[in-house]
Parts: sequence; structure tokens; C-alpha cells
Amino acid sequence: MNTKALLIVDWEKEWTDTKSDYFVGDLANATVKINKLIAFCRAGGYKIIFIKHVERGSEDAFVENSKNVEFIDGLNIKKSDTIITKYKISPFFKTNLDAKLKGIKKVVVAGILTNLCVRSTVQDAYDRDFEIVLVKDCCKAFDDETHRFTIKDLKATRDKIEFLNLKEFIE
Repeated sequence: MNTKALLIVDWEKEWTDTKSDYFVGDLANATVKINKLIAFCRAGGYKIIFIKHVERGSEDAFVENSKNVEFIDGLNIKKSDTIITKYKISPFFKTNLDAKLKGIKKVVVAGILTNLCVRSTVQDAYDRDFEIVLVKDCCKAFDDETHRFTIKDLKATRDKIEFLNLKEFIE
């Protein structure tokens, strides 16, 4: 049985919509990197889980059933992968993620925003005693300073988490 999972957090079109308050920029290069991570994990027998954020009742961001909550074009998703829709910051809150991770010992995490949903995913996985690897350069925040601070703070407060760049992870 597989004991490892890859969690891709909120890799959605909302972040690339120039009219959105949540615009983080062009994610084309980051998506290439994410796909390398997915391919590596898929080849290694990891369970692949994509997490999608939806804001219930929202009329301007992460609107349910809108184009902006679709995954970014070119993301390497297969029918056999698991998709979890979350309505709060943590993908563990009132979803079936715990059930989907039954038997999993190690989670690898990447996604958007480093300081919000990615951090929440990592913290909640940590509190559930998973071994965790955060792939730093496969995560994105609104700015580099926030991204770096979040990783620094997680390192200082969660000593068992491994922080690697994609190149280090796949070697």
C-alpha cells in the first residue's frame, strides 16, 4: 500500500486573473515546476491529491462553479487523482481529506498561498503526525518576503518539517 501523498493546494485560475484581488502574476513557469513535481511523485507511486478552494456565497473571488476556481491550464491532473474541494483555509476542515489520507505516513506539499492555505495545510498535517516535506519553490505568495518569512517561521516552530527545493527533492 502506498504510504506517501502529494498535496497540491489551490493551483487555480483565480490567482492568474488580472482583474482579481488575488492576482499573484503569471504562473506558467511555476506550473512547469509543479508538473515536474507531480510527474516525479506519480512515478514514485504517491497518491496525488489536488485541493481546490471555493468561497461559498462569494460574488467576486473563488466563486463556486466559476472559471476562476478551475485548475490552472496545463496542470497535470489525471482521472485517477483525488480532488478535494475546501471552503475554508484548511483542507482538513469539513472535507474528506483525513479519509483520503488513511494509511499515508508522508505528505509532500506545494501550492498557493504559502502564507495562508499552504501554511494551514502543513500545520494541520503536522498536528496529525504526518512526515512533511514542503517544496519551497513550488509554492507562491503575493511577494517573496512573505513567502520567505512563512518558511522561516514554519522552520522555527515545526522542527520536524523538511523544507526542500524541487531539485533537492527529486535528487
